[in-house]
Amino acid sequence: MTPRPLFVLTALALVLSGCGRMDHIGRAPTFSPANDDAQHDAMVYASLPRTLPSRDSIARASLWDGGRQSLLGDRRATNRGDIMTVVIEIDEKAEISNSTDRSRSGSESLGIPDLFGFPERINQGITDGASLDTAVGIDSSSQSKGTGTVKRNEKLTLRVAATITEVLPNGVLAIEGSQEVRVNFELRELLVSGFVRPADISRQNEITYDKVASARISYGGRGQISDMQQPRIGQQVLDSVLPF
Repeated sequence: MTPRPLFVLTALALVLSGCGRMDHIGRAPTFSPANDDAQHDAMVYASLPRTLPSRDSIARASLWDGGRQSLLGDRRATNRGDIMTVVIEIDEKAEISNSTDRSRSGSESLGIPDLFGFPERINQGITDGASLDTAVGIDSSSQSKGTGTVKRNEKLTLRVAATITEVLPNGVLAIEGSQEVRVNFELRELLVSGFVRPADISRQNEITYDKVASARISYGGRGQISDMQQPRIGQQVLDSVLPF
């Protein structure tokens, strides 16, 4: 490949990687489209009912209508397209401290006082005071010490509406929710997804995050302030490829 096409491809890749930041240069970041996700599809294309209750028989057997709109009806989200509230209250603290101390010492010696008379002959030809009585002597010692401490403290309190996107064969509900709040030139995003049991949904149509299986909770944002807190795209590329 000639240098010119390579340069063009590199420039195109850098431009495409910076499109997210180019969105809010000189203006506030734009919201994500609300009608192009699984939540919108779930509310538009609702699933078929499993059973067809007879309202005439219910009305003849009771003075109250058992529907969801009645006074005693169950208004909890149960079907595809229904909406519930996910309560996120994370207040976790972890502290881990490790300490290790290890030492070892060793000493070995090897002497050859008699070996067919060779040591005596060799001792006569070497420097005065030297002999093969202790031919080899080894002393070794090692010591290592290590300490480590990890401290984490996280606190997050949020509430977000989530939509049932799918009802699994075993009755478990797949949910997805998103929320975007724009303040001046900064956009905050809250995303949540996972699987919940209908029995864990409260009468207020709420569920806490600790009852959401495979929970995926993301709280972040984008905008001019977030860009200033991140290294440039070129620096991130160099940090990922440079070995030093």
